[in-house]
Amino acid sequence: MGYDDEDIEIIDAFEDIKKVSHVDKKEKRDPQNKRKEHPKNKILMVSIVLLPFLSLIYIISMHSKILINNRISIFVLVMIIALTIALIFGLIRELRIKRGILNRTFKTSLSVIYISIFVIASVLLYGNNSTVRDFIIDKAMRTTNHQYLATWLFDNKTISTSLAQLKEATAIEIEGSRRIDFEEINYNQTIYANEYEAAILTKENEDDLYKIIEINGKTIGANHTYKGYLVAIYDPSKVKLATSVGAGTQKGSFGEILSVIAKKNKAEIAMNAGGFYDPFWNSNGGIPHGMVIKDGKVLSEFRRGVATGGMIGFTNDNKLVLKRVTSDEALAMGIRDAVDWGPYLIVNGKNQYANVKYFSWSTSRTVIGQRKDGIVLFLVIDGGNQPGSYGASYADAAKIMENYGAINAANLDGGTSTALVKNNKYVNNPWNGHQRTIRSLPNAWIVVK
Repeated sequence: MGYDDEDIEIIDAFEDIKKVSHVDKKEKRDPQNKRKEHPKNKILMVSIVLLPFLSLIYIISMHSKILINNRISIFVLVMIIALTIALIFGLIRELRIKRGILNRTFKTSLSVIYISIFVIASVLLYGNNSTVRDFIIDKAMRTTNHQYLATWLFDNKTISTSLAQLKEATAIEIEGSRRIDFEEINYNQTIYANEYEAAILTKENEDDLYKIIEINGKTIGANHTYKGYLVAIYDPSKVKLATSVGAGTQKGSFGEILSVIAKKNKAEIAMNAGGFYDPFWNSNGGIPHGMVIKDGKVLSEFRRGVATGGMIGFTNDNKLVLKRVTSDEALAMGIRDAVDWGPYLIVNGKNQYANVKYFSWSTSRTVIGQRKDGIVLFLVIDGGNQPGSYGASYADAAKIMENYGAINAANLDGGTSTALVKNNKYVNNPWNGHQRTIRSLPNAWIVVK
């Protein structure tokens, strides 16, 4: 049977259709052709290459305690975060292209992430002078039921060495401050050792009981600004402890806001003092942590709220004493007013944070201290990353108190509790991280005529 020209044309057309269909099927089966339909994931590849390199710089910075110590380190940290985000989105894109198939690029990316985490964790936990290791050992070994958190990760020799170093570093704090002999104050001098001495010792009026000094600065190891207020109280006998009328250790105890405490006690100046039991950050400030002594009487002894520090109190001869003691020991020492908190920032003239040159946790701070001439210093620093004031670290607060001549100084309850009142009005800006917030407190340091 023969074919005419029309039949041949139809056959050729069918052959062309079969060829096209065959090519389409081949392209669908061929992953290389499918890959060509999508541009190369350059962002993912750049992330895979640069992330380990920048992580290494990050590790070196952490290891040498210079992280976030300059603009380059900040830039590196931002780049690590950005590349990590790019890596995640790149992996998601790869999965969508491959419809869930674990391809070579995806496996390589996972390997980079795992290796980076492993290397960083290894250096932080087992590197020389690791602050992370010392932190874990310190916190775990202080507990009764969770010491395994340290023993699983470290051998006995490492744990013993770390605890010995910690004990040596905090020995002066545990030993406590010695009673100082007050020096006579000369308000008539015209030449001062520095600007801080001049700020403290120059009065507007000779009979002024106190002076408020504005504080401005930048956090150690970073470029964050903070602001606050320092109060110099010239007569230490006028510094007393005031308590909320509802404070106690039983259910139903309650605190009062600082301005109310100040008004009830006719205080010219008032500053928040010790910490309080605050489950789920929702308490009314009624149950103070640690010992509370007022007018030589023990008001309460609920469990301590911080691992460091201890008693912060004034003796009957108006000297600030920092010492880890029991309430009976405190009374035997002649303590008239005291709370329990910490850490201690300056003990016997030694700044406990003098060697800290890197950025650390910053927030609102409340500090009390005393100079060798007897002048008492109240310090509040606004924080919570509020506009104009990021907050201060322990090292920042210690440096401020050292500048103004404190021979002994201790950290009090900070955060949203940080507050300073003058004539029943707030001087600073109490902040809870989102907005201005006034908290109820169990007690306060006040200045009365």
